[in-house]
Amino acid sequence: MRRKIPTTAALSVFESAARHRSFTLAATEQAMTQSAVSRQIAGLEAFLGVKLFRRTKRGVVLTEAGLHYGTQVGLRLQEIERDTLELMASRGQGGTLELGVVPTFATKWLLPRLGAFQREHEGVLVNLIPRTRPFLFEGTPFDAAIYAGEAGWPGTEAHFLMRESLMAVASPELLGGRQGRITPEELSRLPLLQQSTRPYAWREWLESVGVRAANDMAGPRYELFSMLTEAAIHGMGVALIPRLLVEDELARGRLVPVLPHEHLSHRAYYLIYPQQRSERPLLAAFRRWLAQEAQHYREAHGLG
Repeated sequence: MRRKIPTTAALSVFESAARHRSFTLAATEQAMTQSAVSRQIAGLEAFLGVKLFRRTKRGVVLTEAGLHYGTQVGLRLQEIERDTLELMASRGQGGTLELGVVPTFATKWLLPRLGAFQREHEGVLVNLIPRTRPFLFEGTPFDAAIYAGEAGWPGTEAHFLMRESLMAVASPELLGGRQGRITPEELSRLPLLQQSTRPYAWREWLESVGVRAANDMAGPRYELFSMLTEAAIHGMGVALIPRLLVEDELARGRLVPVLPHEHLSHRAYYLIYPQQRSERPLLAAFRRWLAQEAQHYREAHGLG
């Protein structure tokens, strides 16, 4: 049965004209004449039996139907482009996963392990795009997200990976060789580096060692853990960071624990994905691999 679908050429020209709100700009983008764009749009409107643009003295304006159709066509063309690039990149082998990730977690924990997954799944591409806040998967290229915070995004499933174990770290120079011998009260009087998205983190951590400090919310603020890490390395203060994000710096001696104490925060890391994609074979394989890696890490560090 012949499908009732307009030509790809007509849809591409329409999407360009709808996006630019201009036949002239669409003609430039499509390397066509303006009259050729107008003919393509007129042919598409005749095929659909619906007006997509209103012609005015100042140019063209999308109708309500044209506005809705332009949005939908744009999304479909993006999907086709993505599938085409995926096929070209993989040469017909493997597949591609698009992951939205918390940047520092991806850099410090995921990437050092990701090579093992790709060696097990030859030809598979895993693309990582920074995303620090919840989002709706619809209308995005993402297959899944790795997020630190609450799960339960609408229309999704979540797989628990691990909780955060927060530790206070600083440069050896700042502590003057006294790491491990500083009391909690002395720590509270040092410059405390703050993370802007977690204003009460130091208060909760200090309370876990039985200390209340008037300056627990004072100090320079940084949004990313990578910024906190660099600030601590350069002796600007004490940073409160999940162990999993500074293990390399601890191993190299660039940072040291201020106190032999770690505190499990209320935040956890999850793999989150749309329910309708949960059985996609490549995503299922990645989920199994990631769950196993996370379990090994939890067991090695006593995170349960």
